[in-house]
Amino acid sequence: MTKLHGSVLLYGLRERMTDEQEAMVESILTNRLTIVNAKAGTGKTTIAVAMAKYLYETNGQRCVFLFGTPQERTLGYRPGTTAEKELEYLAPLIDALQECGEQDPLNIIQQAGDFVGSDKKWIEARSHTFTRGTNLKGKTVIVEEAQNLTRGELKKVLTRISDDCTVIMIGHDGQCDLPKQSSSGFIPYLEHFRNEDYCEVITLTKSFRGDLAEHADKLTWD
Repeated sequence: MTKLHGSVLLYGLRERMTDEQEAMVESILTNRLTIVNAKAGTGKTTIAVAMAKYLYETNGQRCVFLFGTPQERTLGYRPGTTAEKELEYLAPLIDALQECGEQDPLNIIQQAGDFVGSDKKWIEARSHTFTRGTNLKGKTVIVEEAQNLTRGELKKVLTRISDDCTVIMIGHDGQCDLPKQSSSGFIPYLEHFRNEDYCEVITLTKSFRGDLAEHADKLTWD
């Protein structure tokens, strides 16, 4: 098994990682697909982005950050450019990059419709809405908030990805924002891939936001 060398501090994150988070790191290094089902505040996005940065710095592997929210279904009808419409959804990515020591995150993020070539822009952030017809090769692909993608939307995303990609699909089955009539594809695909030899399913349980957030996350309803 490939290991993250003990001297790699991973931008200061290693020293405070839990065993579950270390397992997530090792899975990303050794599997084509890592699916993370984790509670709020467990650091799943931060670790995914940190590993994307690490793979870029060590292998030159650029990252595609795909996100989805229920509101995206009306993106095309809202005013502004594609980049302006999507900017509000990049807060988790920006926060994670800052945790990894990036002082000017927007300077390294390429958004849909941004055709200005730059070696500094190693992350392409886009809505799943704009993935149809694309072919993702040789990239680290982070699927953010996967629980908010329907079965059809998640199928559309996953069928665009070649085997030379490193895929990190992160979600929280307890915080699905889809309308009740829509079926999330997150758990069905988690189970669909669970027993494949190139996939590992990771669970993160420790919230770093504190007692209030952790206790709020325990409330469930039909």
